[in-house]
Amino acid sequence: MLEKHLIALDLDGTLLTDEKEISSRNKEIITAARDQGHIVCIATGRPHRASIRYYHELGLDTPMVNFNGALIHHPLNDQWDAIHSPMSIRTAQEIIHTCYELGMKNVLAEVRDDLYLDKHDQELLDIFHSSNTPITIGNLSQNLKEDPTSILIHPEVDQVQPLRDQLTNKHAEMIDHRKWGAPWHVIEIVRAGLNKAVGLRKVAHYYHIPQERIIAFGDEDNDLEMLEYAGVGVAMDNAISQLKDVANYVTASNEGDGIAEFLIDYLQLHNIMK
Repeated sequence: MLEKHLIALDLDGTLLTDEKEISSRNKEIITAARDQGHIVCIATGRPHRASIRYYHELGLDTPMVNFNGALIHHPLNDQWDAIHSPMSIRTAQEIIHTCYELGMKNVLAEVRDDLYLDKHDQELLDIFHSSNTPITIGNLSQNLKEDPTSILIHPEVDQVQPLRDQLTNKHAEMIDHRKWGAPWHVIEIVRAGLNKAVGLRKVAHYYHIPQERIIAFGDEDNDLEMLEYAGVGVAMDNAISQLKDVANYVTASNEGDGIAEFLIDYLQLHNIMK
C-alpha cells in the first residue's frame, strides 16, 4: 500500500460536473482512496455555505479551504485552529467606489456566510443565496460595516480587463483578484497574499504530510499556486492553458471523471476496484 497522500479537490470545473454534481465514479474512487488511508480535502473559492453539501456528500471529516484561502476551518471541529483573513473595510470601500466609477453591473461582499448585494440580481442570488443565508440588498458602500472575507464584482464582458488593470494599479499591495471561468465573468477579490496554497499548506502540516505526497486538482487561475505547491499538481483537460503549463499531469475533464481516472493509476487502486 502506498504511503498516505493528501488529496486536494477544487470544486467547480474539477470535482463537479457541469451540472454541479459529483459523478458516481468520482465518488466511488475518492471513497476507495480514503479507505486506503489517504486524506481528502476541499479547496475552493466558494464560501462554506456553497461547498458544505459536497463535503457531506463525500463523507469528509477534514478541514476545508474556502474563499481561496481567506477562510481555513474545520466544519466538524470548532476547536480546530481556524484562520479567517478578511480584507480591511477601508480597502473594500475603495474597491466598491472603483466599481461605482466604472459602472459595474453589480458588486457583492461576503463576511464569512453573510451576504451583501449592491443591487437586486436574480442570477447572482441563484448562485450565492440559500434560504438560510443572511442577506442585505442595497447600497453596498453604506451597508457594509465590517471587514469582508471577499468581494465579487460582476462586470460586462468587455469591462473585465479594464477592471483588472485598475484593481492592479490601485490596490496591488492590498488584494489579490481572480477571474471565474465561463460563463461567469466574475472577478473575485481577497486580501493580498491569500490563495489555496496557503490553506493547503496548513492542512498538510496538520496531517504531517510532506509536499511530495500532496495531490492537487484544479482547472482555473485560482488553482495556480495550489498546483505549484503540491508535489503532484494535476490540471483537468478543461483547465486553462496557464494551469496545464504548471501542472505535473493533465487528466481527463470534469465531465470525464478526470479525478477518478488519475487516482486509480497514481494511487494504484486497480486491485481494489471492481
